Amino acid sequence: MREIVLDTETTGFEPDDGDRIVEIGAVELINHVPTGGTFHKYINPERAMPQEAFEVHGLGDEFLADKPKFADVADDFLGFIGDAKLVIHNAAFDMKFLNAELGWAKRRLLPMDQAVDTLAIARKRFPGAPASLDALCRRFGIDNSARTLHGALLDSEILADVYLELIGGRQPDFGLAEAASSGPVAEGSAWRPPPRATPLPSRLTEDEAAAHTAFVEQLGDEALWRKLG
Repeated sequence: MREIVLDTETTGFEPDDGDRIVEIGAVELINHVPTGGTFHKYINPERAMPQEAFEVHGLGDEFLADKPKFADVADDFLGFIGDAKLVIHNAAFDMKFLNAELGWAKRRLLPMDQAVDTLAIARKRFPGAPASLDALCRRFGIDNSARTLHGALLDSEILADVYLELIGGRQPDFGLAEAASSGPVAEGSAWRPPPRATPLPSRLTEDEAAAHTAFVEQLGDEALWRKLG
């Protein structure tokens, strides 16, 4: 299963008001494992960068002046994402801008059902709790200290870690032999997940633990739980 974790940076909040994309960053996952494949482009928005946007992104008019326009990178972008699911934090925002830019460039639009919204997943899992990317990094113990400014590729890499925690944590996949986009995993070089920076708390309640202990007692000395400790 191929997924693309994606983020955009923009000059503002509404493409209908003339705001444009200034940066796209994307990270490839195969079977929930990062492959190292990325897509990253700075984009000339063909308009002045508002001061408030410059303060957030650190991208100014002089820096963006010689960067390609969106229409110049549209085909490469569409080729990279293909028909993969797009994992996006606050997907409605990024999809709105991507489809506006694709429409202006006369390219195919992206259906909303191609997007997976991590903001919606986080709000469903942790109702009432802060669900920003920074808040989720704190919750899962993910290092985001390099995130002093909003950058699309860095945010995509951080979001990939957050997404894997939101869907149940990092786990190796049994289909890893076909996971890497650069080719199959070499024989005898099985991938192993790194240890968690912060162990997950136990989800076993005291009542459940007591019920299990009572159940094992009924099985006698031959119970596997007794033999295996």
